[in-house]
Amino acid sequence: MIQTIEIPAIRGRVQQAVSLGPTTWFRVGGAAEFLIRPADIEDLSNFLRNLPHEIPVTVIGAASNLIIRDGGIAGTVIKLARGFSDITVEGNGVIAGAAALDITVAEHAAAAGRTGLEFLSGIPGTIGGAVAMNAGAYGGDISHVLDWAEIVTRSGEILRLTSHDLSLRYRRSNLPPGSVVTRARLLTQLGDVKNIATRMAEIKASREASQPVRARTGGSTFANPPDMKAWELIDAAGCRGLRRGGAQVSELHCNFLLNNGDATAADLEGLGEEVRRRVAETSGVELHWEIKRIGVPA
Repeated sequence: MIQTIEIPAIRGRVQQAVSLGPTTWFRVGGAAEFLIRPADIEDLSNFLRNLPHEIPVTVIGAASNLIIRDGGIAGTVIKLARGFSDITVEGNGVIAGAAALDITVAEHAAAAGRTGLEFLSGIPGTIGGAVAMNAGAYGGDISHVLDWAEIVTRSGEILRLTSHDLSLRYRRSNLPPGSVVTRARLLTQLGDVKNIATRMAEIKASREASQPVRARTGGSTFANPPDMKAWELIDAAGCRGLRRGGAQVSELHCNFLLNNGDATAADLEGLGEEVRRRVAETSGVELHWEIKRIGVPA
């Protein structure tokens, strides 16, 4: 950890040595050296512009697809909050702040009779994270609906980028290193309110029936290989229900890892690596992490 760094003043909130585990869906992980919650985009821009470039910057959202390692995160961790959560329906689009929850954005669009964003109701997380990883589920993804995303670069510059600029592809984007998504405009079409509500109810029912939504988990652990399902490969490798320490492969959906109450980040990451090893051994397929693992080991 960097012990003597100077952090620029902001109008928002700065905390030091804050445990991040309670903010993640897995409920594991160490502390942030500095946790930064900017008041608004100007506050964020000024902070990044004045922050020495040798100080690391890590951005987290809802932390629904994240394992923060037990040793925590050095430097600054930026978490956007209330100043970045506005949602506005205008014309053929929805403008949503990066801290707005995906499901809340879907609900706003639905209430306005706009279709095309129903898939977001099945994705845990925020719009900022959805753009950064081109989140998708239930037949949709960000690349098909993104008009533009507004970002603040590591040097404090405010830019507006299109889906093409970001080179969105399966669960990836070319977001400039150290930059922060602040809001996005998502395209919609005029739809029938009842049909939209029905589709969102179907997504909710499907998710609750097939995923451990009430457990300490973190979404799909591994990306699907081309023309394959990660869960099928994991199941065929005999990993359903596999345990390590307080971590377990879900019995309900074996592409989900669970914290059974006393897992460490090392338990979860170690279990995931064991799953990868067994899948490679039985099928010859290399699984790639979809969940991000950040920070340093304990």
